[in-house]
Amino acid sequence: QVQLKESGPGLLKPSQTLSLTCTVSGGSITSGSWYWTWIRQPPGKRQEWMGSIAYDGSIYYGPFLKSRTSISRDTSKNQFTLQLISVTPEDTAEYYCCRGSHLPIQVAADGIDLWGKGILVTVSS
Repeated sequence: QVQLKESGPGLLKPSQTLSLTCTVSGGSITSGSWYWTWIRQPPGKRQEWMGSIAYDGSIYYGPFLKSRTSISRDTSKNQFTLQLISVTPEDTAEYYCCRGSHLPIQVAADGIDLWGKGILVTVSS
């Protein structure tokens, strides 16, 4: 049974860099045809697709945060990571790592079949 778990800081100050790690257990991030994905949901707003890294290492970024976002992976640890630079209070959100069968088409959760529990990240001075 594949499971995903997010880890990282829950509180940041403005201008800092957010770094989150998703540890995948029960299956390899290099097998299958899966897209390992980061989605966030700010309070009271819709989910936003931040980006995905495919099983073959190809990386895709969502349109809204592309300039501040970096996604990578460590296959030896079966982890993939998210970095978001220059955070502001508007980056306060629940951040989820997920597995999807394809990149999102209309909504962030398109194709997602597995979710981590999520991690709340608050940006505040």
